[in-house]
Amino acid sequence: MGLNFIRNGRIVELLMALALAVMVVLTFGNVVLRYLFNTGIDWAEELSRLMFVWMIFLGSILALRQKAHLGMEILQAALPPRLRRVSAIISHVLILYGLWLFLVGSWDQTLIGLRTFSTVMHYPNALMASAGLVCSASMLVIVGMNLWWILRNDPRAHIPGTRPQNIAEIEGASE
Repeated sequence: MGLNFIRNGRIVELLMALALAVMVVLTFGNVVLRYLFNTGIDWAEELSRLMFVWMIFLGSILALRQKAHLGMEILQAALPPRLRRVSAIISHVLILYGLWLFLVGSWDQTLIGLRTFSTVMHYPNALMASAGLVCSASMLVIVGMNLWWILRNDPRAHIPGTRPQNIAEIEGASE
């Protein structure tokens, strides 16, 4: 169960649900406190913002893993299989380069964030910047693995514009 739990993205979903729950409780609690008692929780907005950033970046990883990002596959679908494969290789290399730039920038921001602190809670700003670090590193692995599969003609490869061959692939994409 353990490794399969990680592979299918359930941990990421749980972390996102936890972040959303924290945001809802803090925001709702703060609204109630302000309207009923004319007071509030000073740090609620700051923690909610941190949870929101992490939730967005974790969701981006999950969406990439599930091939749920928006894409324009009309052009790739019109190409012959050989050109579709070449197009996928070129796009994957460009995506990897963009993710590398994202990783380097996130690393720099995380290092800077180790020396700067949030206004109210005084946590290191590296907690915010490290969300980009985790996201870019995870996406590098996912895209790199798919590129490797494309280059090796592995059946697990996802080439944009290619239709699933059987119902198992369609059901696997929706899970």
